[in-house]
Amino acid sequence: MLNLVIAESALERVPASIQRHPSVVKHAQRVGKRPDQLLLDRTYHHSAMIGLDRAERRGRPDIIHMSLLAALGTPLNKEGLLRVFVHTIENKVISINPETRLPKNYNRFVGLIEQLYEDEKVPREGPTLLSLEDKNLRGLARDIGSPFVVALTRIGKPSTLPEVAESLAKYDAPTVIVGGFPRGHFEKETIDEATQVISIDAETLDTWMVVSRVLYEYEKTIGLVEKRLERILKGEVKDI
Repeated sequence: MLNLVIAESALERVPASIQRHPSVVKHAQRVGKRPDQLLLDRTYHHSAMIGLDRAERRGRPDIIHMSLLAALGTPLNKEGLLRVFVHTIENKVISINPETRLPKNYNRFVGLIEQLYEDEKVPREGPTLLSLEDKNLRGLARDIGSPFVVALTRIGKPSTLPEVAESLAKYDAPTVIVGGFPRGHFEKETIDEATQVISIDAETLDTWMVVSRVLYEYEKTIGLVEKRLERILKGEVKDI
C-alpha cells in the first residue's frame, strides 16, 4: 500500500477579503452561487487575487483535478494499493475513497468540490467517497503513520525515479508527497515531515506528471505490471 499526499494544494474557497471584487461577483452571478461558495480560480479571479498573500501559489484547482485523475486511474489504485489525500494551502485535508470516479470534465469537478466544502462529505447519503476536515500536514502524517516518507521537490537530493521507487517498496505503507501548487517550494513544515527530500529532475515538472511517473515506477518495482499482464495470458481478462 502506497500513500500519496498532494500537499499545500492550490485549492480553497474564495477568501472573504476578495468576495466583493467585481470579478468574483460576476463569476458568482454567472454560475448561480454566492461568492463564498466558489473555489478560488485564477482563470476567473486573477484581478481579484493580485493583493492576496502568496497569490502565485493559489487558485489552481485544475492542478488537483488532473493529478487526481492521473492517480485514481492507475492500476495501483484499481488493485486497492493506493490511498490518496489532498492537503490544501489552508490546512484542510480531503480523503478520497479509492473507488471514487471523479468527473473528467473540469467544471463538474469544481462543482463536486464546492459541494464537498458545503457538506464536508460526498455524497450526502451512503458510502463516503470524499471527505473534508480541518487538519494540517503533521496531523495527516500522524494519522497515516507511515514509516517512510519521501517529499519530491526540485531542491531535494538528486535521485532517479527507479531509486525512489525501490526505497519506497522496502516499507509497508510508505508515503510520497508531491506539491499541489504551480510554483515555488514546500514550506518548512512539509519538509519536516519527510524522511527523504528528493529531486527527480533538473526542472520543475507539473504535479500530474510527477504523480503519473512515480506511481508507474512504484508499480514496476513491486511487480504489479507483470502480475496484471499474467491475467491476460491466463485468460482471466475478458473483452467488454
